Amino acid sequence: MRLSRLLLPLVLLAACSPRDGSTAEAPHSLGGAVPGLAEPNRAPPSDFVTMKMSFAPIVKRAAPAVVNVFSQRVVRTQADPFWSFFGGGGMGVPQNRVEGSLGSGVIVRADGLIVTNNHVVEGGTELNVVLADRREFPAKVVLSDARADLAVLKIDTKGERLPVMPIADKDSVQVGDLVLAIGDPFGVGQTVTNGIVSALARTDVGANDFSYFIQTDAAINPGNSGGPMVDMDGNLIGLNTLIYSRTGSSAGIGFAIPAAMVRRVVETAVGGGKAVNRPWLGAKTETVTSDTAKSLGLDRAGGAMVTALYPSGPAARAGLGEGDVIVAADGQPVTDEGVLNYRVATHKPGEAMSVQIRKGAGLRTLDVRLDAPPSTPARDERLLAGREPLAGATVVNLSPAVAEEYGLDPLLTGVLIVKAERGFAAQAGFQAGDIVRAINDRPITSTASLAEALRSAQGWTVTVERAGRRITASFGL
Repeated sequence: MRLSRLLLPLVLLAACSPRDGSTAEAPHSLGGAVPGLAEPNRAPPSDFVTMKMSFAPIVKRAAPAVVNVFSQRVVRTQADPFWSFFGGGGMGVPQNRVEGSLGSGVIVRADGLIVTNNHVVEGGTELNVVLADRREFPAKVVLSDARADLAVLKIDTKGERLPVMPIADKDSVQVGDLVLAIGDPFGVGQTVTNGIVSALARTDVGANDFSYFIQTDAAINPGNSGGPMVDMDGNLIGLNTLIYSRTGSSAGIGFAIPAAMVRRVVETAVGGGKAVNRPWLGAKTETVTSDTAKSLGLDRAGGAMVTALYPSGPAARAGLGEGDVIVAADGQPVTDEGVLNYRVATHKPGEAMSVQIRKGAGLRTLDVRLDAPPSTPARDERLLAGREPLAGATVVNLSPAVAEEYGLDPLLTGVLIVKAERGFAAQAGFQAGDIVRAINDRPITSTASLAEALRSAQGWTVTVERAGRRITASFGL
């Protein structure tokens, strides 16, 4: 997992953490003028208007559309075996405990449609939204997109029109742009901080399946999750999602989901969709590393190299071939595989995406018509039962559509375990995401062949693939 390479722990902003009171050491100043650079302008403001320059007009326009989101969920606590052994009565009995989480959100439609992070509301049994004017409304989830860590909520305004924050419709954010972050850090109340865009296309964060973030140094803290990153026109350019921190408090490294992904999810909810239908490229790719670049005769690392193609898929139809390196998509640089996946995910099925590829020594530009991933073979979902090692597991046939749904390699085939939360399957250690490859050395190609292989045996040697590794275990009656 890519997070293992990070030096600092990743903290989701909805989690409460203590403040870090430390301050950074001030940089040393350099004396004297630097040749070729103009002296900084240290003249006082020339007029009262300049002296009063402020972010206040932007905040006045944007802040009314920012809300607080409160979520409550019931958690089943495990029995304490110590108290059970000594007759501790109720203390040894599993009990329900109510947990709460706090986040932020943005009103994106005047009729009460709100976008926030999925991790703010996931598993919530009771959701409430507090507006900037402190009125409180119950809310319901109309669309949950765990892969993008986004959720769309709805409150009943009884016909009242609420203030809205526009979602930026252009991918024009640049490093160095001034931005504001608005939310409810630590539950202290609506707070505005400012900073700049520190970096773009951060893909090695691993917080969702489409890991592609805007980085900012604007102070964002636990409770800011789901709040907006706002540009100087008052538009939402990102949804603040997570931070890097040793303490859980802001260290000046925060990340936001870009507006293009937010817009894609909101448009699906507005259209009545219950899940985001994303297209696929029909190709397997990998990031071009320094070693790969040398083997290909390239002068630098970067880009996504095509390693396999789905027959008659979008990439194959457009003329891409194995070994081609995609270096740009939609006119934007593709620095790694994560950037390419993000660019594809922001499109709708049927739309065209322009890609620039390095084929041999030359560059070519192709238009790829992105389709919905095919659902062949049929899903054929089954809950396995009986006296067998996979009893209690739910399995499906892998297709490009199923692989897209679960964020897997789109060219994988076989039988996927999608649930293993009960029965002997859970006790034996099988997990959601395992691919069943063989039973007693008999290859498994479908859920039907799996069910038959399990029924016809008296003992079982089960081989599964987990995160690219094959694991084999034997079971008897």
